[in-house]
Amino acid sequence: MKLGDLFESPEWRQIASDLQFTEGPLWHPDGYLLFSDIPASIIYRLVLGERPQPWRTPSGHANGLTWDRQGRLIACEHGNRRVSRTEADGTIITVASHYQGKRLNSPNDVVVRSDGSIYFTDPPYGIREEQKELPWHGVYRVSPGGEIQLLVDDFDRPNGLAFSPDEKTLYIDDTSRRHIRAFDVREDGTLTNSRFFAHMESDMPGGPDGMKVDVEGNIYCAGPGALWMYEPNGDPIGVLVGPQRPANLAFGGPDRRTLFVTARTGVYMLRTKIPGMPVF
Repeated sequence: MKLGDLFESPEWRQIASDLQFTEGPLWHPDGYLLFSDIPASIIYRLVLGERPQPWRTPSGHANGLTWDRQGRLIACEHGNRRVSRTEADGTIITVASHYQGKRLNSPNDVVVRSDGSIYFTDPPYGIREEQKELPWHGVYRVSPGGEIQLLVDDFDRPNGLAFSPDEKTLYIDDTSRRHIRAFDVREDGTLTNSRFFAHMESDMPGGPDGMKVDVEGNIYCAGPGALWMYEPNGDPIGVLVGPQRPANLAFGGPDRRTLFVTARTGVYMLRTKIPGMPVF
């Protein structure tokens, strides 16, 4: 497989600019995009063809965003050191903020499994070293009943994560080690069989960050200096360099074939040939 099999065109179209540091793109089927500006502590709402408008401010310096199976917003909030959920009436509640009585570091990115389980990464990017209460940078699961479980504790900087289409595999990347690992997902939602999936050796700056999967199981990862794509077996498809180094991405549009990319001070879009996995 080649890049031409994934993208209609390598052209990056800018749809938002003059921001501080964009992250957490998330498409809603009603026809709008949410994304985070972390330093500004704003979640923006963007309708294509219009200027982005503040949707929530302050956002707790929100980073990664997703929907749960009821269409409620799940947000990783750096500043509040928690994962939150926005209820149908607009109330914001805490989903996870502590593990074994100690505060989380700064939840970074998040995905929701079809059974309602919430998986998130917890690197220390949003805090100072002396603020850490946990000795590891973990990957956690919040069960449908609200129990928080530590799944993996041997990452250096866990960041983006994504399920395979059948949810039997969870991909998690490590920014500082510049690789993606794959895990088998047990029926109870825990992880096993950790293995290296891809290494991102490059002279370009940065490391792997946000990650998404299309309906055929191909992996798209914001990586060093570019978007990096892989087949489900780990074979590299190619690297696509844009105007700015990407941080995260999300499929959207009516056909889920528009790839929205948050990249430093801007937000961009590209058209793909294969639809992305639906979020809810």
